Amino acid sequence: MRFDIMTLFPEAVAPMLNASILGRAQKKGLIEIHAHQIRDYTTNKQNQVDDYPYGGGRGAIMQCDPLWRCWCAICDEIGAPVHTVFLSPCGRTFTQSVARELREQYDHLILVCGHYEGIDQRFIDSCVDEEISMGDFVLTGGELPAMAVADAVCRMVPGVLPDAECFEEESHWNGLLEYPQYSRPAVWHDRAVPEILLSGDHGKVAAWRKKESYKRTMTRRPDMFAKFDESQLTTKAERKILAEAKAELAAEQAAREAAIQAEAAAADSAQDTANIPGQPEAAARAE
Repeated sequence: MRFDIMTLFPEAVAPMLNASILGRAQKKGLIEIHAHQIRDYTTNKQNQVDDYPYGGGRGAIMQCDPLWRCWCAICDEIGAPVHTVFLSPCGRTFTQSVARELREQYDHLILVCGHYEGIDQRFIDSCVDEEISMGDFVLTGGELPAMAVADAVCRMVPGVLPDAECFEEESHWNGLLEYPQYSRPAVWHDRAVPEILLSGDHGKVAAWRKKESYKRTMTRRPDMFAKFDESQLTTKAERKILAEAKAELAAEQAAREAAIQAEAAAADSAQDTANIPGQPEAAARAE
């Protein structure tokens, strides 16, 4: 799979995407990631890529022509138009399902990184196939989102990770958050690893992990769990694990609420005692 990233700051993109897992994958020829300096496609001596916005306003807008020339050069090299993504806060939110969609539908993507106050809409209308956002916030440029998209998609390319289980067991793959993870030592600062993980019983470990995944998702991302399709649990064992997770979570929440109420009651009792006239003197005489 190939990524071509159009950016004003290729020196910011390359170190991240050429290191570690993605760097090794590129050396093996499993993926290609190329960063293109948009300024190289200007036609003025200053290599200017931006100008004031029509209609007034603060900041500057990236101009159509350098973007278009850069985009054309990439497509000409490939020999055909390439699915082009503009990283923008106005786009659809990037999720694991979007990453899977991009991986499954395309072998080549162009990622366009905006900067300043944005890019000329005419380039978007002419060359961009879709806009993708990292969420409801704004960054100074599209380089970080481009790296996030490239990383999330590339790691699902066969051979980049040792096997598919490396990402299929992670958060968001199946609509759930990942279970808690532990490593050596078995006890750290009086905190012990759950005994079941030391049991050697792979069946029980798998059930525990699935149960903890349910509980974590229900607690931290109830919005995500609300979309979880329970009909996909086709066996009695799978449905039992989910039922146990719900029961355990309810018991844990009830215990926390009871503890909070007990603490509040104790605080109220202590306050009432402190407010009894003469109580401190009586306590002192008793001592």
